[in-house]
Amino acid sequence: MNGRIATVMVHTSPLDQPGIGDAGGMNIYVVESAQRMAAMGVSVDIFTRRTDPAAPEIVEISPGVRVRHFDCGHGTLTKEQLPIHISGLSQEFSRIMRTENYDVIHSHYWLSGKVAMPAAKELDIPLVHTMHTMARVKNLNLAEGESPEPMIRVQGETQVVAAANALIANTDAEAASLVSLYDACPDTVHVVSPGVDLFTFTPGESRSAAREIVGLPHDGLVVSFVGRIQPHKGPEVLIRATSELVKHSPQLRKKLIVNIIGGASGANTEEVDRLKDCTQWLGVDDVVRFAPPVSRADLPQWYRASDLVIVPSYSESFGLVALEAQACGTPVVATAVGGLRTAVADGISGVLVDGHDPKAWSSVITRLLQEPQRRVLLSMGAIEHASHFGWDTTARGTLDIYDLVISDARKSLEA
Repeated sequence: MNGRIATVMVHTSPLDQPGIGDAGGMNIYVVESAQRMAAMGVSVDIFTRRTDPAAPEIVEISPGVRVRHFDCGHGTLTKEQLPIHISGLSQEFSRIMRTENYDVIHSHYWLSGKVAMPAAKELDIPLVHTMHTMARVKNLNLAEGESPEPMIRVQGETQVVAAANALIANTDAEAASLVSLYDACPDTVHVVSPGVDLFTFTPGESRSAAREIVGLPHDGLVVSFVGRIQPHKGPEVLIRATSELVKHSPQLRKKLIVNIIGGASGANTEEVDRLKDCTQWLGVDDVVRFAPPVSRADLPQWYRASDLVIVPSYSESFGLVALEAQACGTPVVATAVGGLRTAVADGISGVLVDGHDPKAWSSVITRLLQEPQRRVLLSMGAIEHASHFGWDTTARGTLDIYDLVISDARKSLEA
């Protein structure tokens, strides 16, 4: 197709640094897939709420891909603060859509779906929606002490599912959840796996060269967590597993370095301080290092410098960090939940762990650190596994769905 796509992601901007606030894997997904679709002849406008009054209305981020700011509410708002602005955002988005011609609206996350629904209905534009995460799935897999997602989100997601012409799931497991938990019509649910930038995330020269660049010792045992610092992503699981590890294998302590790389997420602005207190209380503050989010350009070196990357999420629609790390040749230890079962090939590119018992995680991590030959085999498997997940495949799969909903819309008009 050679059409125009209106992509909607209101609660975070594609211009934001992933790993800070509400910016994460979804930001990467939207930008990467948009750029690949643009290379295939489609123009993509990404609509997002303006948080900086000085930001221009339109920012071109690459040929065929523009960010379009529109106004409602003032300043930076977390996604928890946005529901009261849905009506105003929706009115403003509809106003813009009446003045221009788009072939498809593609909303990302439930807030954007709610904003996009009225315009899609009024103007008879097909609505495609990608959940990224779902409240009912998260509420079934909460971290200890984590607050459940509110009912307004559950209701909003249910409404978006009913209104969308097509729903894009990252994995078969997510597709099944849409049908079983949200009564989605199976015929409207399509599976398109996210990808990884295989030109940026590569094995590189060597682990030693990467460690030289990021300032880590050549003979260290380096374990890294990358992502937003929030309970649901499970960084505390890694910290507690580290405490178990140094207790039972004290000989590893001297060389062990555990990186927690990321920023506070959304409303959880005190989570980083809480985790730092936790490391002191557990007596592993000499081993665990906290680092701010790393730019996309520098991130591959951190993956390459690590012996293992840990993804202990409580639920994950896919897990782009796991895929990026594997593309750099680093084995991943991840929770056996959701999309991580697809992102990580258990025993081939990494290891999947059931549950979040720090002792179980410590056991897996310790064994891998003590078996360098096994890590070499997993590293080879990681590179091969990640090679099947390029963003071009994601873009083509998404364009096929756009073609389908446009064709169905034409048929219904002719009927």
